[in-house]
Amino acid sequence: MTEREPRIAILGSGAQGSGIGEDLVRAGLDVTFIEQWPAHVEAMKARGIEVRLPDETRLTAVKAMHLCDVATLREPFDMVFVVVKAYDTRWACELIKPHLADDGLVIGLQNGMSQDDIAAAVGAHRAIGAVIEIASNMYEPGVVNRQTPARGSWFAVGAYDDSARGREIEVQRVLSHTGTVTISPDIRSSKWMKLVANAGELVPSAILDLPLAEAVKLPGVHDFMVECGKEAARAAVADGCSLVPIFGLADARVDDPDQYAADLLGKVLESYSLPDTKTTVLQDWIKGRHAEYAEVNGLVVDVLARSGEAAPFNAHTVRLAKEIEAGRLERSARNRNLLLDVAVPA
Repeated sequence: MTEREPRIAILGSGAQGSGIGEDLVRAGLDVTFIEQWPAHVEAMKARGIEVRLPDETRLTAVKAMHLCDVATLREPFDMVFVVVKAYDTRWACELIKPHLADDGLVIGLQNGMSQDDIAAAVGAHRAIGAVIEIASNMYEPGVVNRQTPARGSWFAVGAYDDSARGREIEVQRVLSHTGTVTISPDIRSSKWMKLVANAGELVPSAILDLPLAEAVKLPGVHDFMVECGKEAARAAVADGCSLVPIFGLADARVDDPDQYAADLLGKVLESYSLPDTKTTVLQDWIKGRHAEYAEVNGLVVDVLARSGEAAPFNAHTVRLAKEIEAGRLERSARNRNLLLDVAVPA
């Protein structure tokens, strides 16, 4: 990449993408917001992006464009941050690929193992994986509620393979404007560790229609979340990954998948869950959108199945998520007994 400031695209400018992009714009970087929600694009064009932080509200003028206008772009991007849902990764990367500089980088700021789809689309030499921990939400076009400001936001970045090794520092330099950034020597393992946390927290709390901090107070729910995380930790090992510390969890038992899962969920609840924090899955369901349960809990089920193991807690979570999205089950705290009614193989 050239020594000039990179041309940056935020591909998927929802709550997370817009909050991150706004920090980069305020740092003086050249950033284009690309989004598929028409009303949000028009709101950003008309008045900029409004970011409501715990101690201030900022309104920032930004360059925003509709997804359908990407084909009109002429200048290539040096760095593309992909912040669409994990299930949209492949097509989004194919869409932006013709507009990526030859030495450009694509960074997936997403849940799940999206770096595989990114590398398949644009090449491993241009793929950087990332772990992100920010609490934010968006229910109104042009307005982000960012609950964790830059001083409380955390990222890990790492090359997909050796062909991009050493270029993580370029991404670290940019993202340092919006949070603390560490470089992971094994980003696949790091992303699996985030998935361990997500498996327990994202969908179960959404099934109960509660913020995460409230959901874990219901009798039995915390234990259920830990069981989901335990299965995910075992899936990570089955997938050839290591248990590595993330989120500053330096004293985690990385030799014990079950204890690691419990420690990690505890760290997330302690450091990254505010009283009113709703998970991304619950936010999607409130908006009537499809959520990422297949890319998180479903992946755990699939990986363990390939190694001949069952994942009853994650499989049960997936079944309930499907029932909610099909309209046969309402998300509600009344689902607690149903959530805890897991058939565990003898």
